[in-house]
Order: sequence, then structure tokens, then C-alpha cells
Amino acid sequence: MWRLAHVLLLGFGAVVVAVILGALADIIAKYVPATKKWSLAFAGLLIAVALGVRLFFFGRQVQAQLAELARIFPPALEYVFGEFGVDTRSLLEQLPKVIGSGLPQELMGRVASYGMTLISALADLLVVVVAGVFLAADPMLYKHGLVQLLPVSQHQRIESAIDTSGVALRLWLKGQLFAMALVGVLTGLAVWLIGVPSPVALGLVAAFGEFIPFLGPILAAMPALVIAASQSTEMLLWTAGAFVVIQQIESNLISPLIQHRTVELPPVLSLLAVLAFATVFGPTGLVLAVPLTVVFYVLIKKLYVRETLGESTHVPGEKGGGSHHSRKSQ
Repeated sequence: MWRLAHVLLLGFGAVVVAVILGALADIIAKYVPATKKWSLAFAGLLIAVALGVRLFFFGRQVQAQLAELARIFPPALEYVFGEFGVDTRSLLEQLPKVIGSGLPQELMGRVASYGMTLISALADLLVVVVAGVFLAADPMLYKHGLVQLLPVSQHQRIESAIDTSGVALRLWLKGQLFAMALVGVLTGLAVWLIGVPSPVALGLVAAFGEFIPFLGPILAAMPALVIAASQSTEMLLWTAGAFVVIQQIESNLISPLIQHRTVELPPVLSLLAVLAFATVFGPTGLVLAVPLTVVFYVLIKKLYVRETLGESTHVPGEKGGGSHHSRKSQ
């Protein structure tokens, strides 16, 4: 099972994709008289069309800004290193000598390793998307298959826990996507007003960084800070201040409002979960840390705290709030 941990994580990633597709299909089914499978097919087509339209209208602009970001980032990094007395040109001049020494095989080995890692990540993404489509097409098949692995006396209890986890995960994803969009827009507008180059690309980086709490926003801010530092100290200070303000707005206004309607995880639990899953499972665990925590949080509160210990507790994703005692406590 430990050697299959990466495969199990990909399976959970497929569940996340299936939840997104299923949520969109349910919205479509409310307004379009169609079966579940046709709604799901229409949801997939809608996502594909939306991405195609976005790429058609904004693709060139985003591509140009990403290219501009790639062009100006290395000189900006060189400038910042230069401020600390590190001569990057001297390092580059020494590169041929290094290649002529005994290090090239190790260096080429690392480059090849990074390339294989990228290819592996793309292959994993493809597996997650394809498996997610199959899961969304017939979720009951896989849910019943999982439940049947347990004793008959536990079927109703486990099926209820799985359903509640699915609702909680859907609520969390809805709130997370909304927060990502807001942070991306605010960041893009802020760096555009300050005058930092490539505001659209930096806004996209900030939006995707928001998916990983605590660590993601810090990593997403680095490109903007490096570029701003290469322009002027004043721009660096304005950019750093903008990111601090946006994160304060996100932490104290956006997140509480979203969590009030979705899933409220204790902040320390989220932070420790991110560190734990990243330490144990690497980059994949880092990306999936919070949705995994949401599922474990629901299962522990429902199956252990309430139904095993008999404590009264609120379970996220449960209809009607769900803060009541189990049969055992009653």
C-alpha cells in the first residue's frame, strides 16, 4: 500500500476532478431537461469551449505576457543577486570549465531527472483528468464497490459518510475557486497600477498559488517581488505592500465569508496538514493536502467523534447542519 501511495493520491485527484464535473453537471441539469450523463457531457463540453474561447481571446495576450515575464525575470534575478555581491556573469563564464570538469555527467543527470519529472507530472495530470471523467460518469458504481468491501452492517453508515464527504469537498472547491479568482484579479490590478510588467501573468500566478494555502501565496509573490526589485526600491516596497494587503483581505474578509458558507477548517489544522502531506507525499501531497484534509476532517468527525465516541458535533457537508448526538449517545 505504501508503494502505491502515489497512485492512491492520483485516484483522489480524479475524485476532485469528478466532483468539479458533477457540480457543474448538476447546475446544468436544473436548467436543461437532460439526463445525468448528458448533463455531464455538456459540462465537459462547456469547460472545453470556455477554455478554447479564453485561449482564443486572451491566449495571445497571456502568452505574450508570460513570454515577457520569462524574458525579464532572469535579468531581474541577476540584478537582485548583484545587489548582494553575487556576480552571475562570472558564474556563467565559469560554466564551460565546470562542464569540462568531472561534474557534467552529474549536471546532465539532474537536467534529465527534471525533464523526466515534468513528463511524469504531465502524464499524472492526464491520468487524473481521464479517471475523473469516468468517475463522474458513473459515481454510484465506484461508491457501491467501495462500500461492498465492508461488512453489510456498516454499508449504510459508510455510504452516508462518503456522501457527506462529497458534499463537503464540493463546497470547499466552490469556495476555493471563488477565492482564487478574487486573489488573481486583485493581484493583477495591483501590480498593473504599480507599474510592474506582465500584470496578467502575475495575476494568474497568484491565482494558482492560492490553491495551496500558506505556502502558495508566498511562492506566487516571489516573481513579482524579484521583477519589482529590478525596477526600483520604491516599486519593490509598493509591490510587497500590495501583496501583504491582498493577503490580509483574503485572510480576514474573503476566506471567512467563503468558509461561512462552505467548509471551515481550523487554520492550524490546515497548516499542519499542508506540511505533513508535503513531507510524506512530496509535491502531489502538497497540492492535494487541503482537499484531503477536508475529507479526513469530515470522516473523523462523523464516524469517530459522533458515532463512536457519542459526542455532539457539527459535520461539514451534512444536510441541516448535522450537530446532533449519535444513536449511541441517545
